Amino acid sequence: MSIPDPRRRATGIATIFVAACLLCVADGVAATSVYKWTDASGITHLSSAKPPAGIQYERVTLATTKPASKRSGSTGSSPTRVASAATTPEQASRRNEMVTSLQNRECVVALEAIDRMGKGGQAVDPAEFRRLQQTADQNCSKDPVQRGQQEEMAARLRVAKGDTCVDARNKLADMLAPGRKPTREQLKVQQEFIEAHCTAPVR
Repeated sequence: MSIPDPRRRATGIATIFVAACLLCVADGVAATSVYKWTDASGITHLSSAKPPAGIQYERVTLATTKPASKRSGSTGSSPTRVASAATTPEQASRRNEMVTSLQNRECVVALEAIDRMGKGGQAVDPAEFRRLQQTADQNCSKDPVQRGQQEEMAARLRVAKGDTCVDARNKLADMLAPGRKPTREQLKVQQEFIEAHCTAPVR
């Protein structure tokens, strides 16, 4: 049995899972919001400020007394508000960290998809390539050092999605199948290989 190739998914992957994980660190902080929307070109935007008028958006809320929620809104209608005190410096800092983390993920996924397209040896859809490039331009850091780190993460993501790692995960699944009796050492070697080479830096 083979595992479906995850390389077919590019930047269309939803960021809700990542947002939910980041919200877990918000205990003790009053409600603050981060806005996410996609423009007419398909480019993902993340900001602590509302998008321009007329743009539909999602709002991820950090809250202490209620679970994190995602709401949508557009011109003429605003999302349900969570009562909160004025934003404190700590809240603003956490919100900015969340925006940065989400932007970093969008950047890394876009860079990996661009690299895969460039080295795939297949015809490239110009519109999709342009969308990915614009997503990278919108979300990747302008700082050379940080941009280098993002490119390194994209390279690691490419390896984690590659055939070698897909085969390695399939092999481990086969070893763990009912009726199979691999040795402890064989399992250890396979698991260590996957952990060392096939762990994606972003999800």
